[in-house]
Amino acid sequence: MTERGLLIVLSGPSGVGKGTVRKELFDTKDNEFEYSISMTTRDKRKGEMEGKDYFFRTREEFENLIEKDGLLEYAEYVGNYYGTPLQYVNETLDKGKDVFLEIEVQGALKVREKMPEGIFIFLAPPNLDELKSRIVNRGTDEKEIIEKRMKKAKEEMKLIRFYDYVVENDTVENAAEKIRHIIESEHLKVSRNIKTYAKFIEEME
Repeated sequence: MTERGLLIVLSGPSGVGKGTVRKELFDTKDNEFEYSISMTTRDKRKGEMEGKDYFFRTREEFENLIEKDGLLEYAEYVGNYYGTPLQYVNETLDKGKDVFLEIEVQGALKVREKMPEGIFIFLAPPNLDELKSRIVNRGTDEKEIIEKRMKKAKEEMKLIRFYDYVVENDTVENAAEKIRHIIESEHLKVSRNIKTYAKFIEEME
């Protein structure tokens, strides 16, 4: 019987660099994660692609999926919905593959309620000044939206206590390397390997 894969949840405040760190992780040759693409009702940004960065849906389409209980989690953030398709996640985990979610803090906490066995990693900025600088330099948001994101970020930092690990995004390379080590360690836990070795010991006897 194939062991169920790990659900790895990377989260943190808007602008902290979740997408950049996730890309660094997935660009490595030895990457074995399956990336669960989120769904959103926000407008597509320049360079983003349907089915690669997000599944872009209308508000009506998204709310229909909510009614059908087709999402692992969803949240409304700065006027837009974000969510994770449930069927894809379960099917992939059952195949023994690790599923990597990159989602907002609200969504991560909802996933924790449904799948507490997941590995929850909070990506933190070195400080709030650096976070604001990253949001401003991204150049995709108006001043009013930037202020809303900063206010939200301060609230989200307080929720760090609900996570298993915290990784500071000082540099993308360092953050990605720390996350790799976390996942490797989780795979080596006795609780995840006890059945295999119990069978091994039984055969020895």
